Amino acid sequence: MKITSAEVVVTCPGRNFVSLRLETEDGVVGWGDATLNGRELAVASYLRDHVNSVLIGRDAGAIEDTWQYLYRGGYWRRGPVTMAAIAAVDVALWDIKARYARMPLYELLGGASRKGLLAYGHASGGDLPQLFDSIDQHLDAGYRAVRIQTGVPGLGQVYGVAGGGSGERYDYEPARAAARPTEEQWDTRAYLRHVPTVFEAVRAKYGPELPLLHDGHHRMTPVQAARLGRSLEPYDLFWLEDCTPAENPAGLRLVRQHTTTPLAIGEVFNTVWDYQTLISEQLIDYVRSAVTHTGGITAMRKLLDFAALHQIKSGMHGPTDISPIGMAAALHLGLAIHNFGIQEYMHHSARTLAVFQTGYRFEDGLLHPGDQPGLGVEMDLDAAAAFPYQGAYLPVNRLALDGTVHDW
Repeated sequence: MKITSAEVVVTCPGRNFVSLRLETEDGVVGWGDATLNGRELAVASYLRDHVNSVLIGRDAGAIEDTWQYLYRGGYWRRGPVTMAAIAAVDVALWDIKARYARMPLYELLGGASRKGLLAYGHASGGDLPQLFDSIDQHLDAGYRAVRIQTGVPGLGQVYGVAGGGSGERYDYEPARAAARPTEEQWDTRAYLRHVPTVFEAVRAKYGPELPLLHDGHHRMTPVQAARLGRSLEPYDLFWLEDCTPAENPAGLRLVRQHTTTPLAIGEVFNTVWDYQTLISEQLIDYVRSAVTHTGGITAMRKLLDFAALHQIKSGMHGPTDISPIGMAAALHLGLAIHNFGIQEYMHHSARTLAVFQTGYRFEDGLLHPGDQPGLGVEMDLDAAAAFPYQGAYLPVNRLALDGTVHDW
């Protein structure tokens, strides 16, 4: 099973994706996702200029050895670019191995631990009527859990609210094709006053059973996050996500001491080392990393096994800047592990799904990776070529009061 070809494919069917295509000497092809929103070409270059050549001639079945070779052999370890590149190789190799075995990948990972994966969607609106409409649309589509994000009075575009100023609703795609990032305004005090009133209204309309989630997107200090967590306790959140930047574990200790609202952390993390203190001290409840950004299936399986020892569950990152290849990898892993929690799921655009043909399905609120051999995703290279790369940036945040750059 020697690797004979390694090719990077960059395409923009509505947003940019970076994919890795590996092929073996007998023609078996595996796909990996290397997308890093707003920094896509950095990962494409890392693969093309530094990784692909060393893959040629390697045994495609030696997945663990290849992972260690790329991680330890490169000397400069960790970081989102490196780990996204390694993830692409790792997922492509798992895809190849499962295709050789003629079985869906989750079977190689130990088989199914459940009939499907509970998914949550992104409900949002600039005000309560728009939010209620979005929640109703998600419930009509079959979702059993929803993330709640709204505009904040007095501010313009706010993270997590679909459509922005363009009028287009693609769940929520914050990256904008432009020469430089757009700038948004932020006011934490206004946000802390407003959010509890939103959840009060949602609970009053939809009752106590619907699982509700919320993303703070790293914008609060630990004290502010603790205050928000406590103020949301009456509304029984499934989780409060990224309430404060988690690079400083001491901040999560403070939050944990002051609220019983479950905490989800880690979409910007990329190795188990980022989580070591948070997991071992049980400062969080859900691991938010993506397979695509955390070294692939090999690394994520180890991270989630470590989390399981501390009664912490998965909540793998799954927005539309994870390609269908990365989504499929998360679904196969989530179906196999015991400590699955919930899966983020945003529908990709029709253009994206014309490039990536997927075998996974969403029914009655549950996702399933499907039973095709491998990941169950194929990429149409001719369709991909019709959508060339477009430079795009995620927004930058500034405080409304004085213009200081703030966490977005």
